[in-house]
Amino acid sequence: MGVAASAGDRLAPGLTVAGVDVGGLTRDQALAVLGDRAAAAPQITVTAREQTWTLGADQLGWHADAATSVAAAERATAERTLVQRVRDVIGQEQPQDFPLIAAVDAAVARATLSTLTGSLNAQPRNAAVAFDSKTLKYAVTVRDAPGRQYDAAAAATIYAAAPTSTTIRVPVREWKAQYTADVLQGHVNRGNALMRPFGVTLAGTTRKGVLTPLQVANLYWVKPQGIVPDEAALKRAFALLTGFIDQPARNARFAFKGDKLVKVPEKAGRVTQQAAYAAFRTGVLDADRTSMTLVSKKVSPTLTLAQLPDASRLELIHTGVSTYYNSSPERRTNVANAAAKIDGAVVPAEGTFSFLESLGSITADNGFVGGLIISGGRTVDGLGGGVCQVSTTAFRAMYGAGLPVVERNQHSYRVGYYEPQVGFEAAVYDPGLDLKFGNDTGGPLILRTINDDAASTLEVQVWGVKPQRTVTVSPAVILSRKAHPPAKYVVNPNLRPGITRQVDWAADGYSLYIQRTIKDASGVRTDRTSTVYKPWQAVYEVGPS
Repeated sequence: MGVAASAGDRLAPGLTVAGVDVGGLTRDQALAVLGDRAAAAPQITVTAREQTWTLGADQLGWHADAATSVAAAERATAERTLVQRVRDVIGQEQPQDFPLIAAVDAAVARATLSTLTGSLNAQPRNAAVAFDSKTLKYAVTVRDAPGRQYDAAAAATIYAAAPTSTTIRVPVREWKAQYTADVLQGHVNRGNALMRPFGVTLAGTTRKGVLTPLQVANLYWVKPQGIVPDEAALKRAFALLTGFIDQPARNARFAFKGDKLVKVPEKAGRVTQQAAYAAFRTGVLDADRTSMTLVSKKVSPTLTLAQLPDASRLELIHTGVSTYYNSSPERRTNVANAAAKIDGAVVPAEGTFSFLESLGSITADNGFVGGLIISGGRTVDGLGGGVCQVSTTAFRAMYGAGLPVVERNQHSYRVGYYEPQVGFEAAVYDPGLDLKFGNDTGGPLILRTINDDAASTLEVQVWGVKPQRTVTVSPAVILSRKAHPPAKYVVNPNLRPGITRQVDWAADGYSLYIQRTIKDASGVRTDRTSTVYKPWQAVYEVGPS
């Protein structure tokens, strides 16, 4: 038989917990009545900016504490005065409601909120810039986005302090990207403004060189940090411009009038000062400027009229020969012009012959016209096609004369004009590639050129005081050969349908060397000049089908 609870163990009448009447109940009875209510966790709405989730509070570490809530009702019962107890007995109890106390485990809340917002956190995204090959302009290609970090710990702390809340807002911290689109657009605008024709004039002359907008665009990069100069490209552009505008001094020389040598006086020149590079670099990167004048200096010739040798003492030392059958009219013009430019050039004793210095610049002002040249490893239209016919012939003359080779550059692949003497050729390019020979004969040398356009033949003769030596030149020794690739066909929309035009010719690759033996009073010596030709494919342009 159970023991009935005494009145002193019961809660005072009129007491409720979270609206549930617990008056007159024992502690255990009150806990049982509140059990269902305590088990039902409220729904919580979590907001992180535009994202919203609804979930049970228990997933956020929420739990009801019915025992603590009932204990509060028990304390209220024990603290009632005699008058209040009398009123309870006669049915005049004082109603009083106690909240259902809840608590939150902040660690659980933080973990859940971190999971919810984890995918929303992001590092800032920098804006990006690129050069558009279609519009030929720089543009902002990627917009920036801020970094975001949602503070789940702060939200959990706030919720734990107010467990009856039904909404939680997760605060977010944002910060800007290092490089924003607004800032980059300023760089883009400046970079595009720099793309303009830029001309330079040499002080004291009327010579002018001009860079095209695309050539200027090649001198810098537009990057997130601003305009970044390309130092190597700037120096190449400066060298290109000075190659056009410089007027090197011309040494005294001979000119052949028939078989008679006539002396031609020297001429002072004017060239760019090296210090002008810094001014050029500043000027070309200033969008407000479209031209500038470069400081110059006067240069004197190294061989004067008075120093020219007595022509009657000179004799033929060696002759170089080449043919240029099937050359275009433009190529023939350049062969004739270049041959005339070096005709009569004098190389002092112990001096050095420079083909480019004797030639002058390869420009329209110097009489050269457009034609096919080898550039970048292939045959393309360019100014001065045919000049290498003359440099090749000069190489053969001076090489056969036994003169020391100071600088010689090869073509990228075998060229039909220089056959069958494979390897006996020399490429020149203004500026950058020269042909140079030393004069070790003990006396001055004179070059003479004989060009026969009708027969498509060119001779370069070396005249001087013939040294006491014999020179034996051996044919090229082929070390290896590599077959050329299959032909390549490229559609040219400007050609009529069905038309095919060859624009480049196949050539096998070779590794070879040429050799000469020089015998004089000091003994016998042998030297080699090596050449490596790339294999090259034939290229055909075809009209659209």
